[in-house]
Amino acid sequence: MSTSETRLGYRSRRAARDLALTLLLALPLFTTTGCLAPYKTPQFQAPPAYKEEAAPAGAAAAVQWTPAKPADARARGEWWTVFNDQELDTLEQQVSVSNQSIGLAAENYAAASAVVREARSQYFPVGSIGASVTNARVSVVPAVNVQSGTTYTEYTLPLEATWEPDLWSRVRNNVHAATFSAQSDAATLENVRLAIHAQLAIDYFLLEGQDSIAGVLDTVIADDDVTLRISIGLLHSGLTTDEAVSAAEAQLHATEAQRENVRLVRAQYEHAIAMLVGKTPAEFSIPFHPLDSVVPGVPPSLPADLLQRRPDIAAAERAVAQANAEMGVAHAAFFPDLTLSGAFGFTGLSASDWLTWPERMWAAGPSLAQTVLDGGLRRATVQEYRSRYEAGLANYRQTVLGAFQQVEDNLAATRILVQQRTQQETAVAAATRTLKEAQVRYEAGLDPYLNVVQAEQTLLSYQETAITVRSQQLTTAVQLIQSLGGGWDISELPSPKALAQTLR
Repeated sequence: MSTSETRLGYRSRRAARDLALTLLLALPLFTTTGCLAPYKTPQFQAPPAYKEEAAPAGAAAAVQWTPAKPADARARGEWWTVFNDQELDTLEQQVSVSNQSIGLAAENYAAASAVVREARSQYFPVGSIGASVTNARVSVVPAVNVQSGTTYTEYTLPLEATWEPDLWSRVRNNVHAATFSAQSDAATLENVRLAIHAQLAIDYFLLEGQDSIAGVLDTVIADDDVTLRISIGLLHSGLTTDEAVSAAEAQLHATEAQRENVRLVRAQYEHAIAMLVGKTPAEFSIPFHPLDSVVPGVPPSLPADLLQRRPDIAAAERAVAQANAEMGVAHAAFFPDLTLSGAFGFTGLSASDWLTWPERMWAAGPSLAQTVLDGGLRRATVQEYRSRYEAGLANYRQTVLGAFQQVEDNLAATRILVQQRTQQETAVAAATRTLKEAQVRYEAGLDPYLNVVQAEQTLLSYQETAITVRSQQLTTAVQLIQSLGGGWDISELPSPKALAQTLR
């Protein structure tokens, strides 16, 4: 063996030894927490009970809404089934499949899940392989015994790998931040889904309310037509005047115009529902269906449970956790970066002996880099993410406060609307008796037709208000269910392990 070959072998063994020593010294650091950002869920002192938690008098106790449990055989969150309306159930199922806002939120969540896997890929080495053929002309290449001015070809096949150990938890904090972001997007998806389902139910009950008002107006129009005929007969008999006939005709046409306005409002609700289920108004219609749904009793959960059941609260809390992890990433920039790299392959001047052992080549070694001057960039970055964390914390607390307000608002509305409905139905009954008496006295020639017109307008106004109150009871029940989380629970958030394994 020649002296040069002996020296080459010695240098090879020494380089391999140095690389092994570097890995051995760095190994204890791989298991340390480095700059792993500690996180504690923000605390919020929930009240012991809701201010409006007293059960509303007269509420339908036979129909109770209870949040679905994980062991339930049915799909969780189908809260709209408590209204026992098959048409509504069908529409809600279409929303789950075809609504574009839900689809957008779902794609955002899928993209966030992919980012988690992108961040996790930084744990592992990056390897590459390539082949090259290079033609070159040199003046002197004594090592390969090439004469001056000779052109030669070099064939190279290297396999290269680099790895940056996560000494300061930069990668781990990146993974945590991506995971928390994906969980926030998952909660946002559920919040969008809950809001869209609730909006459809609200629009549906408002549409039914318009159908109920249309039914009342149809009855009034029929009665006004009869009254007009009677007035014409009384005019021919000399028992009334042209003024009474004109008033009866005017009342009939005014009621018909009001009926047309109800048709317009109903069409707008139908168009809104069509959009929610992902269809154009031209291909969608809902048959005439007056209000007949029973207002369910919706028992609220404990106030403390609201923090676990609202997807928007969960999304806000995960955003705080994400900002906390990003602070850890910013702190890691103050520490040096260690990179381990190596290469192995073949190189030669002939393609025939390209892959022969004597033509092998390799290189290995660590590198350490530390930023010493950045004009305050790293400190500013840390301050930026600290401010983002504090902003997220404020947003979380504000979201919680808003959630409690919504629950209290809807509980108060539930209680008050029960009383209002009872009072309004009593008013309708009294106005009905007044109208009947006015009609009898008019037909007997005792009172002018103006009394009938006034009594009819009063009754119609009371009937419309009664229907509106019934619609408000149903929409308030929907809003209360929505404000309580709609059967969702924080346990439904995807786990970090599930996000790491998600494949589309």
